[in-house]
Amino acid sequence: MLEYMVLVNSQAAEDNMLRISRILGDEKCDSYLLFYAETVFGNGLRAFLYFLGLAYCFIGLSAITAHFFRAMENVVKQTRTVSNTEIIRQEKVWNYTIADITLLAFGTSFPQISLATIDAIRNIGNLYAGGLGPGTLVGSAAFDLFPIHAVCVVVPKAGELKKISDIGVWLVELFWSFWAYAWLYIILEVWTPNVVTLWEALLTVLMYGLLLIHAYAQDKRWPYISLPLTRSERPWDWVPAEVASVECEGVAFDGYSEIPPGEEDENKEIVDIFSIHSENREGSSYQKVPAAEDLIVNSNRPFQKETNLENLHVLELWKRQFVDALTLESPESMKLNNIHLRLPRIFWQSLLAPWRLLFAFVPPHHIAHGWITFICSLVFISGIAYIVTKLTDLLSCVTGINAYVIAFTALAAGTSWPDLVASKIAAERQITADSAIANITCSNSVNIYVGIGVPWLIDTVYNFIAYREPLRVENAEGLSFSLLVFFFTSVGCISVLVVRRLILGAELGGPRFWAWVTSAFFMLLWLIFVVLSSLRVSGII
Repeated sequence: MLEYMVLVNSQAAEDNMLRISRILGDEKCDSYLLFYAETVFGNGLRAFLYFLGLAYCFIGLSAITAHFFRAMENVVKQTRTVSNTEIIRQEKVWNYTIADITLLAFGTSFPQISLATIDAIRNIGNLYAGGLGPGTLVGSAAFDLFPIHAVCVVVPKAGELKKISDIGVWLVELFWSFWAYAWLYIILEVWTPNVVTLWEALLTVLMYGLLLIHAYAQDKRWPYISLPLTRSERPWDWVPAEVASVECEGVAFDGYSEIPPGEEDENKEIVDIFSIHSENREGSSYQKVPAAEDLIVNSNRPFQKETNLENLHVLELWKRQFVDALTLESPESMKLNNIHLRLPRIFWQSLLAPWRLLFAFVPPHHIAHGWITFICSLVFISGIAYIVTKLTDLLSCVTGINAYVIAFTALAAGTSWPDLVASKIAAERQITADSAIANITCSNSVNIYVGIGVPWLIDTVYNFIAYREPLRVENAEGLSFSLLVFFFTSVGCISVLVVRRLILGAELGGPRFWAWVTSAFFMLLWLIFVVLSSLRVSGII
């Protein structure tokens, strides 16, 4: 045991000296991204170029996110006909809560999930699991909980309050989010320290299914399983009509309306973001209006219609995607007389142009209820994630900075950009805080149960078949320490949300001063997590 400790300490000292020499430029990194000629440049220049490449990949993630969200809207607004002897109505295929946990949370977490899975596949055959995936996912959880909450709390207008309407579902999601990180700590430090077995990895993945069942049971108020808590507003009541809908000849189009009987007057100014509502709201509470297939609007979104591959409008839309990708200045920008305002927009569009041209190959979201676009978007995200893993390895190589530190800082922030966009949009457009906060808590659960569970399952299955050995976790102590820091800081974050609910009556918004104070506190918690975790991984504490 003593010899092992001496070996470990000497290896750590050697690694630290190697990092220092690389930072000073004395030690060259022989790895490269595209050409061997990259190794001729100094480490400082290479680090700068690789960092720019990493930032550009994050811009690409933000660009493909637009396709992903349009596809998700079409998926969620899919309806089915439900009829009885009295009425024929349209109901959504997707349950509100399940859509949040699966499509929204899984989709926005897919950059981290694909990055972790690629890292696991690269390490197949090794007895040690890579730290890049778990580090990114734990760092992403911290970014989701702290900076994204910090943004969402100040998004509502001054004095506007947005609260969680279905507190029972949120508590269920919050429980599984906390349990996810407690379970990960139990695996790493209590049950089988520094080792992951096949059964532990399998149980981690299966817990995602338990989360879905429990959340659905709470949404449907199943007896003996759900908490006896009522919701203050129906969770499908999202946004005011003037914000959500596109008007044409007195009718707002986007799907079908479903207002509970007897609540027409109470909810008359509320519509579902994916619904169609008659502006006069007369007649039955379930009103069939002109089909979306028949609507053509002359705007930046020329066709608001569900169609198929045989329809010529799809080809026109697909052609329009390529035209838009090559257009560096929109008509709105051209109307501006101030050149100082136009130039930054042109510069930004120029940066986006290569990504937009690449993503123009993604089929329009009008096909097959958006599923083809949804899947293609995830494929492109996986491709970008692969490039990100290569750039991270190179950054770690040329700078000597531990890859784990890069993972839970730069990678976590960059890959969590879709989460930030999704929660911000939900905080702006919904009348409640349900999806904005649910996306955060659900994404954190998905990060562990799927993002870490699936890669570990891949590696443990291979190791069990090939070596009959469990999977050892690289830098397990640093990961466990980060989990502890995250757990205690997250308690502080949730406590503030509870206090805001008790005092102000809502989690988001409120008086501007207190909204900004809350936002600053959340950012402080994130800085505490990042600094303490970095110091621990570096061996300083």
